[in-house]
Amino acid sequence: MITDCTTPSLPARDPQGHKGTFGTVVIIGGSLGGRSEAPRMMLGGPCLTARAALRAGCGLVVLAVPAPLAPHAIELVPEATVIPLPVDASGMLQPSAVAAALDASTKGANAFVIGPGLGLGIAAEQVLLRLLANTEVPVIIDADAITLFAQAHDAARDLRTSAVFTPHPGEAQRLAQGLELEIEPGFIEGNHDARRALTTRLAQRLGAVICMKGAGTLICDGLHMWSTTRGNAALATAGSGDILAGIIASFAAQFCMRNATARASEHSQPLTLGEATALAVEVHARAADAWATNHGTAGLLAHELADQVPNTLRDLRG
Repeated sequence: MITDCTTPSLPARDPQGHKGTFGTVVIIGGSLGGRSEAPRMMLGGPCLTARAALRAGCGLVVLAVPAPLAPHAIELVPEATVIPLPVDASGMLQPSAVAAALDASTKGANAFVIGPGLGLGIAAEQVLLRLLANTEVPVIIDADAITLFAQAHDAARDLRTSAVFTPHPGEAQRLAQGLELEIEPGFIEGNHDARRALTTRLAQRLGAVICMKGAGTLICDGLHMWSTTRGNAALATAGSGDILAGIIASFAAQFCMRNATARASEHSQPLTLGEATALAVEVHARAADAWATNHGTAGLLAHELADQVPNTLRDLRG
């Protein structure tokens, strides 16, 4: 039985806090392009995710991108630090060297995002599966990483940490097919009951939080369901999902049980990963609504959405 829940309140921010208090988010993504599995150079996605994570209040962000893109990443998000991921002569990630670089540089991470702009090659798949099998903090599996997971043989067996999947309908369909789950008629067309059913099945099968994006985004952790009626058509723009992934990771790093228990005080009580995801979806939607009040429902740029987040947090705490 799934329990429908209301979105939790935004936890208070410790006035005596410091960078370490508010958590570290590591974002793995980007690709050099020029290959069938990643035909376009992609760097904007992980950089937008980093910007959103910072705007949502985390203390530190680390961008892990292919080494040739690292100088450009630090120019786009100078507030972040950057891990240059080793690549071979063709520009493909070198999985064993990437693992060593991440192990050496991410010991203090409180949440990961993997997927924005990552590409779909076997090397990226190996990086994803190793991360899922070897980290103990929440991982937000977004964009290309969802497709990689869906295509990997028996990938669910390697999912050994708490995770949030953020599929749009097409990605959700690929996940379901990879897991051999039933998809009810009308799902792709947006039928609410079909969307709710598949969101629940995916969450229960994977033991993870599913954030089913679209009009009336649904969030399920296998036992509880959250949804939002906010948001508007302005969100139908490139990079909007990258912003959501960054907010989810930021809230996971700041507020979740596993990360926040040691820091919890009168200022903040820990949230579950499902609650943090539901809260991030609400903030994302409210930020879009605030932008639309002044500009309408077309023309939103993703970085503008990220930059609206602090005002939205202020209003929620107000």
